[in-house]
Amino acid sequence: MGPLAHRKLAAAASALKATRLMGISLGIERVVISSDPETAREILCGSAFLDRPIRDSTRLLMFDRAIGFSPSGSYWRHLRRIASTHMFSPRRVASLEGLRQAVADGVIGRVETEMAATGFVELRGILQRASLDNVLESVFGIGGLGFGSEIGDELGVMVREGYELMGEFNWADYFPLGFLDFFGVRRRCHRLAGMVSEVVTRIIKERRKKGDFKKRDDFLSVLLSLPQEDLLTHADMMAVLWEMVFRGVDNIYILLEWIMARMVLHQDIQAKVRHEIQVNVGRNKRVTESHIPNLPFLQAVVKEVLRLHPPGPLLSWARLAVHDIHVDKCFIPSGTTAMVNMWAIAHDPAIWPDPWAFKPERFMERDFSIMGSDLRLAPFGSGRRACPGKALGLATVHLWLARMLQNFEWLPLQPVDIGECLKLSLEMKNPLVCRAVTIC
Repeated sequence: MGPLAHRKLAAAASALKATRLMGISLGIERVVISSDPETAREILCGSAFLDRPIRDSTRLLMFDRAIGFSPSGSYWRHLRRIASTHMFSPRRVASLEGLRQAVADGVIGRVETEMAATGFVELRGILQRASLDNVLESVFGIGGLGFGSEIGDELGVMVREGYELMGEFNWADYFPLGFLDFFGVRRRCHRLAGMVSEVVTRIIKERRKKGDFKKRDDFLSVLLSLPQEDLLTHADMMAVLWEMVFRGVDNIYILLEWIMARMVLHQDIQAKVRHEIQVNVGRNKRVTESHIPNLPFLQAVVKEVLRLHPPGPLLSWARLAVHDIHVDKCFIPSGTTAMVNMWAIAHDPAIWPDPWAFKPERFMERDFSIMGSDLRLAPFGSGRRACPGKALGLATVHLWLARMLQNFEWLPLQPVDIGECLKLSLEMKNPLVCRAVTIC
């Protein structure tokens, strides 16, 4: 369906008066799509759609043994418990503020360097590097790697290749002719999986050899320190770590690039956020995460960008019916794939007044949770398969956004293009290029 599949599906559902539930066929696969909060809740929060469909690329890239795709059951619950306790707990999120501040310092330094060298900034590369630095330290405890080192370079290339493979429409998923490899996807997946296995295995072996993992708090050390009965096999540990890196990079930088595009495009909103920061933090005091609760307009900006440009407009990964079920009085047989078009819900004029306008103040007028309890806007999903890292992701975005707006005034270099391109996530079609003027 191309790079605007979310829009095409929304238009089709509206034209057919099937926003509550629309059925389509993709090859041999039955698919139902919800563009309505009520039926979305039935899909996301019910007991029938607990699994995710496993694609060729999913299996070959080892994600079927990680949290996102592993089938519901004792193994999946075990992974969720480990992640929620040791990677995404409130205490763990708070303990990583120092890392987020250090990476934010690096972002500010690279912006200053690019401005001095060229007179403009292309933010995508800077934010990608920052996101990778952040996730490598929190997952592997490898400080100072990023794109400036051999392993950081390798992992960065692998993550980008993985995005391309996971985001491509693979005909083999819907027309299963085992002897055909459409566009070489299977071959590329095999090659990438081998590269990932080699690099992650090397990191694990070096950490085992040092034997200091019980004194460290990165996620790899946590996995190696688990009690014997909870330990993962090497293959499963490798899959979980690879998924943490893979999913920990794209959502952060993509969301921040969208936010900064809106800040450049809407100078009045940018000025209002900066004024809020100056009043509540001060001109010469660095923003910390303790200040974020006192910056409600900044948080409203993030919510409004998530509404207009949700990184996962089709909630990224579909659900799979594990048994027969009725949704909105429609019979859905076991094995049916279900999607929620969150982009369509977030642009529905019956739900959101003036849905195409950028109005962060709409979230100042009422208390509105985006963590999954209200399906009018649930960019991280809802139910037991909701994104486990949503609190960590939001903490990172809020802090980095506040630091960037506190330190620079962001000005257009050319007209801002807010065209979309849906791959694995909803990216800006063209990278944001702008000017950053240091605030004295």
